[in-house]
Amino acid sequence: MKRLLFPVVLVVLLVSACAQSTPAVTTPDLTTEREVTVDGKTYKVIPVTRLKSMLDSKDFLLVNVHIPYEGEIKGTDLFIPYNEIEKNLDKLPADKNAKIVIYCRSGNMSSIAAKTLARLGYTNITDVEGGMVEWEREGYPLIKTPQ
Repeated sequence: MKRLLFPVVLVVLLVSACAQSTPAVTTPDLTTEREVTVDGKTYKVIPVTRLKSMLDSKDFLLVNVHIPYEGEIKGTDLFIPYNEIEKNLDKLPADKNAKIVIYCRSGNMSSIAAKTLARLGYTNITDVEGGMVEWEREGYPLIKTPQ
């Protein structure tokens, strides 16, 4: 009986370990709008499909913050490196309530830029989730002008 006890316990332990669920890896929801709060300031994050519809009646400043240049979305007004936002405030509207939409290649650099602008007091910042990668994935074209 003792000989059977060890293998049975071992099998039970292995089965129970395999049966325990592991947390699912969550991916960002690239289909809904959301708000992000940083240091008490907020900015919006939108899917590329929302940007596409916004471009039909453009009433905002569209800024590409990706470095190095890897393309742009038609209608882009400015190119400001994400890590040089503070050095280029003179290129942005003086009105900190002006509507500014920012994007980059994948969303990482634009997220940093959005946080910086929010901390600087800009109140109407929108970041495009997934950036140019998601833009192309949705089937929208990029302009690729050599810089």
